[in-house]
Amino acid sequence: MDIAEQSEPTMGYFEGRKHYFPIRVFYEDTDFTGVVFYANYLRFFERARSSFFRLAGVSHAELLQRDIPLGFAIRKIDLEYKKPARIDDALLIMTSYERYKGARLWVSQEVWRGDELLTTAYSEAACIDMNGRPRRPTPKMIEKLQPYFLPK
Repeated sequence: MDIAEQSEPTMGYFEGRKHYFPIRVFYEDTDFTGVVFYANYLRFFERARSSFFRLAGVSHAELLQRDIPLGFAIRKIDLEYKKPARIDDALLIMTSYERYKGARLWVSQEVWRGDELLTTAYSEAACIDMNGRPRRPTPKMIEKLQPYFLPK
C-alpha cells in the first residue's frame, strides 16, 4: 500500500441500504467532564451524511460546479440523547436515507458504541441553490441514491 492509499480517510461502508461511519471521540469533542458536548453530535451526523453521499457517488464539489450550483441544508432535526459518549470511545454512526419528495430528503441516523444505542436523529434535508431556494436533486443524484431509499 502506498502513502496516498494510507492517508485516504475512510468513508465508512454500506451494509444493504444502511451506511456505517466509524469515528473516535477526541478531547475536542468533549466538555470539561469528558462527555461528548451535545452539539458535537450534529457534527458527527453531518460527517456521516456527507460520507454516505461520497461513497454512493454523489460529490458535493461536483454539485457546486454545476451551472446552477446545489447544496443541502438541514430544515428540521429531531435528536434523542439516550446515553452519553465519552472521550476515546469508538462510535459507529448508522445513516439511512428514507425517502425523497421534491427538494426534500428524510434521513434517519443512530450513534452506537458497541451494542449500546446512544443517540438517534431524524432529519429533513432540503436541496437548495446558492440563494437558499429549494431545488430538486438532479436525476443523476437520485439515480445514485435510489438503491438506498426505502421501497415505496
